[in-house]
Amino acid sequence: MFNKHDKTRDEFMLDGIFADDGYDWWWHSFTGINEKTGEEKAFFIEFFTCNPELGWARPVYGQLPENKKKGVWPSYLMVKAGCWGEDAAQLHRFFAWKNVRLHATAPFSIEADDCYASERYLRGSVSVSDEEAKEHPEYMSDAGEIKWDLKVNKKIAFNVGYGASKLFRDLKAFEMYWHAEGMKTGFSGYVEYNGEKYIVSEHNCYGYADKNWGENFTSPWIWLSSNCMTSNITGKKLENSVFDIGGGKPKAFGFEFNDKLLGAFYYEGKEYEYNFSKFWTLPGTRFKCGETKDEIIWQVNMDNATSMIRTKFRCKKKDMLLVNYEAPNGEKRHNRLWNGGNGTGRILLYKKIGEDRLRLIDDINVTHLGCEYGVYDK
Repeated sequence: MFNKHDKTRDEFMLDGIFADDGYDWWWHSFTGINEKTGEEKAFFIEFFTCNPELGWARPVYGQLPENKKKGVWPSYLMVKAGCWGEDAAQLHRFFAWKNVRLHATAPFSIEADDCYASERYLRGSVSVSDEEAKEHPEYMSDAGEIKWDLKVNKKIAFNVGYGASKLFRDLKAFEMYWHAEGMKTGFSGYVEYNGEKYIVSEHNCYGYADKNWGENFTSPWIWLSSNCMTSNITGKKLENSVFDIGGGKPKAFGFEFNDKLLGAFYYEGKEYEYNFSKFWTLPGTRFKCGETKDEIIWQVNMDNATSMIRTKFRCKKKDMLLVNYEAPNGEKRHNRLWNGGNGTGRILLYKKIGEDRLRLIDDINVTHLGCEYGVYDK
C-alpha cells in the first residue's frame, strides 16, 4: 500500500541531465497560532533548487531581462516562505550554489547561511523590502519578513509507487516526479511573520511535507490535501486520517497522459488508494476544476475495484496566492497557479458492493485544505 516511508525519495535528485535542466524542491505547510490573539495562520516553507551545474559564484535569475534576452537559464537555491489569508505573501531569498551545503543522500539536508532543511528540522529567515520587491521583479517576490525554527515529524507517507522508484529516477523517465514522505506531518516550534509570533504545535498544525523534482511542471496542476477532517455522521474529528491528491497531465518518455491524478486516503488507519499507475487495482478518475469570480473550485471523483471517493473543495481567492516559479529553461509559463492553505470541502467515502452498488462509509467535512490549481499560458 502507499504508507511506506522511503527517505531515499527525499534525496537531492539533480544529477545527470537534471543537473543542468532540472529543479528539485522540498515543500512544507502548516498552521500556527498567534501567541497574542489566538488567531490561526497557515504558512509554507520551501527549499527550491535549480540547475546546479549552470551557476556557482552567484544566483542566476531566469526572469532578469538581460538573461531572458540572451537565453541564460536560472541557477540557484531559492528559499520560499510565506503565508495564506487576506495578507497572503510569498517571500523569496536566493543563494549561489557556492554558498550551499548539501547532504545529497538520505537522510537529506540542505543549508545556506541561517536557512536549513532536513527530515527533522527547519530553520531560516527571509526579508524582502518594498524597494527590493519593486526594483527586482526577477525575484518574483512580495515584500515582508519571516523567520522560523521548527521540528519536523513526518508521520504518514504517500509513496506513489514505481513511478518514483530508483529505476525510473535513474532513467529520468518523467517530466515531473512527486513523493510525499509526510502527507501528515507534525511541526513544532515558532514562526515570526511581520512582527507577530506564531506558535506551531503538532496537535493543531495540520502539517504536510512533500517534494517534487524534474525538468518541467504539469498543466493542469492540481494538488489537494488535508488532515483536518470531521465525520458528519458521528460528529467526531478524524484524528488518524489524511488524504492527498495530485497530478494533472503527467508526461513520461515524451508521452502525455491526459487527466491523470494520484490519490491516497488514509482513513482512520485504513488505506484507500487511487493510483493510475497501479492499473491492476482498476483505478478511475474524473475531475473538474476552475475559477469563479471569488473562488477556485475542485470536484474530484476517484475509484478503484473496491471503493470510491466523491469530493468537492473550494478556496477563496482572497486567501490564496498566484504562486511564482520559473522552469529550469527560464520560462515562466504558470502565471495563474493558484495556491492556498485555507480551503474547505467535503468527501464522501464509499465501499463498492458488487458491480453497481455503493455503501457509504463516511461523509466527511474538510478544513485547513492545502490546494493548488493552474493551467499553462498558451
